[in-house]
Amino acid sequence: MKEFRPVKIAVIGCGMISGIYMKNLKEMFNVTELVACSDIIPERSKKRAEEFGIKQMTNEEILADPEIELVVNLTYHTSHYAVSKAALLAGKHVYSEKMMCITMDEAREIGEIAKEKGLLFCCAPDTFLGQGLQTARQIIDAGLIGKPIMANAIVARGYHHERFKDTPERRFAFLPGGGIMYDMGCYYLQALVNLLGPIESVCGYSETRGADDRIFMNPKNPAYGEVMKIETPNNVCGSMKFRDGAMGVIITTSECVGAYNSFIIYGTNGMLTLNDPNDFTGDITITYRNEQETKMPRNFAYAENSRGLGVADMCYALRNGREPRCSFERAIHILEAGIGIMNLDGEGKYHAMETSCERAAAFEAGIVEYPEMVMDE
Repeated sequence: MKEFRPVKIAVIGCGMISGIYMKNLKEMFNVTELVACSDIIPERSKKRAEEFGIKQMTNEEILADPEIELVVNLTYHTSHYAVSKAALLAGKHVYSEKMMCITMDEAREIGEIAKEKGLLFCCAPDTFLGQGLQTARQIIDAGLIGKPIMANAIVARGYHHERFKDTPERRFAFLPGGGIMYDMGCYYLQALVNLLGPIESVCGYSETRGADDRIFMNPKNPAYGEVMKIETPNNVCGSMKFRDGAMGVIITTSECVGAYNSFIIYGTNGMLTLNDPNDFTGDITITYRNEQETKMPRNFAYAENSRGLGVADMCYALRNGREPRCSFERAIHILEAGIGIMNLDGEGKYHAMETSCERAAAFEAGIVEYPEMVMDE
């Protein structure tokens, strides 16, 4: 038998999401070998390195290390492009947190570099690979609600100043490329594409509404006590038409008191109510025309917080020569849809999508451990 060979991985960016990523890459998957981390704040990477028993390195050291095959980019959204580009140019495969870039020009350049170098570029969110949305995919593919005809997605969050008291790094929520559509709407767009297929066209409106009660709460910040300037749309309403005929609406706002989400697919024979795509699982129910509601069994793995699952799938794809489920094609498609819906020129124009993709291959029901074997050639 050939030797089993996991993929050596380094994480760049040791902020608030890095803990669960690094725990899972270290403990959950046998195809991922987490070996190093770095951060613009050395104290943070030192803490993570000690926590997980890996090397603390600089970005330059990671990119120069020939044994590190894959970089997981968990930096701030405004740094995704620069860090991913540098890693690709250094010959590393890249998995980036969502969204992949801020602009389509940046995204296209990333794709061109990856293609030229023969490298994989993948991107979160990967929650659509979890137990809940894989169950929903199985239900739709089996025709249990008939033909999907309409989708309704609502995500409302309260990005108010109290949330910044202990986590001032969430300032990204108000910077360009870090608003509610980039931060949370992308989970719903990714889930919709996985369930209904690629988006053919979009239109929408967005607004950037200031709030004079939202202030900087971190005493170390030079702007402590001052009002936070909102520089990205925080209220978005959009419509979508999918290539296979379904239509959908998405509403995102960060001005809600508390948090609320709703995610429903309407079919010719029933209504499918889904879990929050920010989570890996949750209740899945079908309501039929007689108003009978049935809670569906969830026959898939990854019910817990499995962030990093997309990285593991990418590693299996790398070793087995297949397309990764969180592929570049899906990442840029989601980015284009989000930008098109936000309609940043404010004119509410119809946008015909220039990118497309196919639905990612579904997981097999009942599989608890990932089924693929990974061998050296």
